[in-house]
Amino acid sequence: MHVLSTVLVSSAMASNQNLRDLQWLLHSIQTETLTLKSISFHLSQPTSSCHQQTHESIHINISTQTHFQFSNILTLLSSSSETRFSLHNLEFHQVEWDLEEVKNLEILLDNSSNVKRIEFRKNRLNFQCMDGLAKILKKNGVIKEIMFSESRIGSYGAGLIASALKQNTCLEELQIWEDSIGSKGAEEISKMIEANSTLKLLTIFDSSSITATPLISAVLARNRSMEVHVWCGEHDKNTSSKVVEFAPESSTLRIYRLTASGACRVACALGWNTTVKCLDLTGVRLKSRWAKEFRSVLEQNRSLKEVKLSKTCLKNKGVVYVAAGLFKNRTLEILNLDDNQFNGVGIEHLLCPLTRFSALQIQANITLKSITFGGKRSNIGRGGLIAILQMLSSNQTVTRLGIYEDQSLKPQDFIRIFKSLEKNASLKCLCLQGCRGVDGDLVLKTIMETLQVNPWIEEIDIARTPLQICGKAEEIYLKLGQNAKYEPEVEVDLLKDMPMTVPKSCRIFICGQEFAGKTTLCSSISQNLSSSKLPYIEQVKTLVNPVEQAIKTTGMKVKTFKDEDTKLSIWNLGGHHDLFSVHDLMFPGHGSASFFVIVSSLFRKPNNKEPKSPSELEEDLQYWLRFIVSNSKRADQQCMLPNVTMVLTHHDKVDTSSLDYQNTVTVVQRVRDKFEGYVDFYPTVFTVDARSSASVSKLTHHIRKTSKTVLQRVPRVYELCNDLITILSDWRSENHDKPAMKWQEFSDLCQIRVPSLRVQSRSNHVVKRVEMRRKAVATCLHRIGEVIYFEELEFLILDFQWFCGEVIGQIVKLNARKMNSSEDVNGGFVSRQELEKILRGSLHSQIPGMGSKIFGNLDAGDLVNMMLKLELCYKQDPSDPESLLLIPSLLEENRTRTPRWQLITSDCVFAGRHLECHDSSHMFLTPGFFPKLQVQLHNKIIGLKSQHGATYSLEKHLILININGVHIRVELGGQLGYYLDVLACSTKNLTETVKLFRELLYPAIQNLCHGLTLTEHVIRPECVKNLTPPRYRKTQCVPLPQLKQALLSVPADSMYDYQHTWSPVSDSGRPVLRPGFDFARDLLSDDDFREVLHRRYNDLYDLAVELQVPADNSDGLNHPQEDESGKVDPSFAGIAKGVEEVIQRLKIIEMEIRDLKQEIQGLRYYEHRLLTELHRKVDYLTNYNIQMEERKVPNMFYFVKTENYSRRLVTNMISGMTALRLHMLCEFRGEMHVVEDQIGCEMMQIDNKAVVSLAPYMKGFMKLLTFALKIGAHIAAGMGEMIPDLSREVAHLAGNPLMYGAAGVAAAGAIGVASAGGRRGRSTDIQQDMKAAQQWVVDFLRERGCSTGKDIAEKFGLWRVRYRDNGQVAWVCRRHMYTRSNEILEILLVISVGNRGSKSQHTEEKDYLFCCSTNIHVAQMLVHPDYP
Repeated sequence: MHVLSTVLVSSAMASNQNLRDLQWLLHSIQTETLTLKSISFHLSQPTSSCHQQTHESIHINISTQTHFQFSNILTLLSSSSETRFSLHNLEFHQVEWDLEEVKNLEILLDNSSNVKRIEFRKNRLNFQCMDGLAKILKKNGVIKEIMFSESRIGSYGAGLIASALKQNTCLEELQIWEDSIGSKGAEEISKMIEANSTLKLLTIFDSSSITATPLISAVLARNRSMEVHVWCGEHDKNTSSKVVEFAPESSTLRIYRLTASGACRVACALGWNTTVKCLDLTGVRLKSRWAKEFRSVLEQNRSLKEVKLSKTCLKNKGVVYVAAGLFKNRTLEILNLDDNQFNGVGIEHLLCPLTRFSALQIQANITLKSITFGGKRSNIGRGGLIAILQMLSSNQTVTRLGIYEDQSLKPQDFIRIFKSLEKNASLKCLCLQGCRGVDGDLVLKTIMETLQVNPWIEEIDIARTPLQICGKAEEIYLKLGQNAKYEPEVEVDLLKDMPMTVPKSCRIFICGQEFAGKTTLCSSISQNLSSSKLPYIEQVKTLVNPVEQAIKTTGMKVKTFKDEDTKLSIWNLGGHHDLFSVHDLMFPGHGSASFFVIVSSLFRKPNNKEPKSPSELEEDLQYWLRFIVSNSKRADQQCMLPNVTMVLTHHDKVDTSSLDYQNTVTVVQRVRDKFEGYVDFYPTVFTVDARSSASVSKLTHHIRKTSKTVLQRVPRVYELCNDLITILSDWRSENHDKPAMKWQEFSDLCQIRVPSLRVQSRSNHVVKRVEMRRKAVATCLHRIGEVIYFEELEFLILDFQWFCGEVIGQIVKLNARKMNSSEDVNGGFVSRQELEKILRGSLHSQIPGMGSKIFGNLDAGDLVNMMLKLELCYKQDPSDPESLLLIPSLLEENRTRTPRWQLITSDCVFAGRHLECHDSSHMFLTPGFFPKLQVQLHNKIIGLKSQHGATYSLEKHLILININGVHIRVELGGQLGYYLDVLACSTKNLTETVKLFRELLYPAIQNLCHGLTLTEHVIRPECVKNLTPPRYRKTQCVPLPQLKQALLSVPADSMYDYQHTWSPVSDSGRPVLRPGFDFARDLLSDDDFREVLHRRYNDLYDLAVELQVPADNSDGLNHPQEDESGKVDPSFAGIAKGVEEVIQRLKIIEMEIRDLKQEIQGLRYYEHRLLTELHRKVDYLTNYNIQMEERKVPNMFYFVKTENYSRRLVTNMISGMTALRLHMLCEFRGEMHVVEDQIGCEMMQIDNKAVVSLAPYMKGFMKLLTFALKIGAHIAAGMGEMIPDLSREVAHLAGNPLMYGAAGVAAAGAIGVASAGGRRGRSTDIQQDMKAAQQWVVDFLRERGCSTGKDIAEKFGLWRVRYRDNGQVAWVCRRHMYTRSNEILEILLVISVGNRGSKSQHTEEKDYLFCCSTNIHVAQMLVHPDYP
């Protein structure tokens, strides 16, 4: 108790200390002992006092008797320097202002620089005082907030304040509480809002809600980011309610109460507003007049995202206006219209902008994501139900649909709604709260089936429905959870274990030039197929109506028949040259069941009797055979050769006994022989009269049988594909035979009808995986010929005849003359709008009833996109949507001016490269290649335009590029277009120019030649400089590998001086190009020449290793070795070291390029060392066993085979070989060579014994020959043209073949041994191999009666000698017998003759000595000029 008393006493003392009189206050202000931030004045109090609440705030009470002190305090505050800087807030309660006090307040506010807030509560201000206060606000630049509460300012005061705030740029908050400013005051404040942009908060509490309309309208119309709160209170009922609320932070405008006219005014203000994103009018009674204004809002507004119009009493007319606004609206996402009074008519209009009524129609509104309607007072009815079903089946944007408290729809109606959701992949939430029709097991079953097919539905809200009330909703929620569940560890390949089957569809491609009779032949075949009781799948008329035929453009035709369980599709590829560029698109892919029928007429035109020459017929056949081979090579993998049948038409007009006909037969056989191994020919060539069904009956029978054979040979397909064929056929029947199918439609069909291609989870991983499988199946259907599928275009073509004939055929055959005559078409470039216009005009028939059905399925924009994707045209600037389009088919050749370079200077470099297929006799660059190359190069050049100022122009078969000082011409050459010429006039050096070729042009070219190998040739620079016509420069190019090989085959010191000689060209005796030469070094770039040098280095190094030459650091070779010090340490120091090493290597390479001749001298020095070592090894081989029969026969021999009056070196011994001749080499040490004019010894046949004895020797000899070729030894030159391309003949001998560079791959067969290598551990085997071969030669010569020295000299031109210095024996030629007589000594040949059972006798016979007469020139004795 004592403690409590002490606390109470202390509190009372503290309170009394805070309660002071006014004198203390005045004294404190004068002495500036107070630092006040907040002062609150309370007048008309019983007593006067002041209460200091805190150190910075004070509460001043002034009685009526001391009212004069109020003015004194204001005066003292304005004069106090301390207070005027610290004062922030002023509050005035129950003050009855006079003019003098207002002036004192004005002085105080003028002197105080930090007063931010003023509050007037229950004040009384007359007109003069109110006007004075308004003047204060007008000029004050400090006050942020002012509030009037129960101050009775009225409309007059509100007008004065509004007038002042029009000029005030500081005030941010204005609050008027429990005062009636009236409509007049509200209008004045609205005008202030239009002028004042600094006000952030406006709060009005008025007795009437009418004040809200002008205020919020002004805020919306001027796009003010101002928080607005308008309240309305009724004094008699003592109630209050909010009228309008606008929160700029959430961009939400909530209207609670508003008159009809007020709502219309607010709607008008929303038209161009950008601050409101959510408009909530829930519960506001609206009329159709407001809806009419709101339609304009929807059409104009670009910021409104959500509109809530629930319980607004809107009827059909009002909803119609709202729906009309949705057609043009592009921002609204959420629209709530539930619990209104419209019925099915209103729903039909409401859902119309969200619905597509045909495949080509564009959905009017694609931004609205959520829409709700319904209610107890709405009656959806049958019309509304149909609108809902149509919207759900076609809409692809709405994600939430709500139907609330509906009492009109029955359970069967909801079943139909859920059925329509099976194809809808966009709807995620369906809300059916309170719908009475959601009831029954059938509805539940339908919901479950829908969720099984459609995993995209995330939520189904059936609260307060009979189905939920009876407890059956749990099953639905469980299934929704399963659809959302994702288990990444479960990986099931839906196609892996699916059964395979033989495909049931085969395509027959009818190929041929114009007037070959293809169409007539197809008609006769179809008649035969129809007469054999085969059902005709597609009703294609055999005889076209003459009127239609007259106006219809001929294109590719497709006819389809059914033969038992096999479907035959006959594709008549158009023979018009305009269609050749799209034939590549139709070529069957890998594993496709198809074969080709090449049709060629025996006459030039069917209406005359002028027969084709054999060369013309051969050209026709070769074009299509090369087309087939080229495209089959481009395929990733071919399971079998293309099957080809030849047909010759107009046979009825030919005399089969004539010489011309026999020549034709010869030509056809020659063509078949030429392409044997590239295609699979049917043995019989059909000769028919295409008009006669009887004449083509055998061909028809062949087609049917061959189709079945091909189907058995091609890879099997999934049974799923056969099922999809039926499903797609049913889909076409259900959709009025639509020829094209959007990818989304195909996905929906798979989702509903094909369980194995159904998405069963919303997981992105699962969706991507299933989408990949669907594309794989579509590609498989395309491969087997059931559909045409282009993934880039995202649609499938189901009607081949429509696509090939009406779409592609007509696109590529646009009226070029008409297009080029248009003002909007210039040099092949045309605007997109003009192209669409031309397409419509070209593809619409002028005869009623004969129009194309293209635009019933695709519009002109789709056709343009198709042309862009198929690269039939392309954009001039890919980054510009409105860019001009180039159509390559509209380009024309320049036939007027002679081509010439724009500018030629003395320092210009001329470079040319010729690119053609490696096997140009069987393959070519197809007609579709060059337009696509024009496309790809254009896109590359456009990317470089900003960097190098590149320019790009085109002609029919020409691309002109100017980039960074290099002028390039890319020309398509050849009658059949089988090569490219790339010509350049450059201010850069040759290396930079060729580098530009290889970095810019070659990748684009090779990208379009997948599967084809192009060889690069160097064109004669003179032809490039003068732009010699292609027909003359055909022979003026040399293959780049051949030029490199030539440099590798010459001695090292001759590489830099090697010249390539050009042959002359003449035309009808007139010289066009004279013979000439160019240094090979000038034809090759630095990169190419460096490659030659490196190959030579590598070859010499490999040879040095093989011959075991001691290392010589001065030889200049770069030996590959492991250097621990050269490894880069993963640290800053290591990186720095690595950079230094790279720089050093670059300097070395630079020095190599600068001093090529010195490098070549180093090569020559090393070649000399290797040649010496090689001869030392050969001497070892030839003398490894001096005692062996005293060298009675030569050791080094070889075999030659005679073919077509030429001799070829035999590189491999095979049992059964015939017509061979045995030859011997001159064995003089260091100068082994071929003996010229050597007769040799003929061999009738090689038996197994000979193969066993000679095979090891042949391997060693081939290796010796290869080494000699590598280092330029002249043994190879001595053999001349006998040396074949050893890369093929002896490749099979190599266990690990190496690419030996310098002289081909002649040594690929020399493994192991080493007759020239002398490897360790092999000397015994070598001696045994050589001994076996030597013995075979001795026996063979004895059998041929060539065992004496005289016989050997006559047949081989060799004599047996002994070296004077070491006593070794060798067989040498007559030249060495005389030129090296001081080094050798001729010895006698001792012959052992013995008979069985008799005593051996030894006879000595002096060897036959050849003495040359003095009148024989020495030059006749030389085998090779390099050997003196």
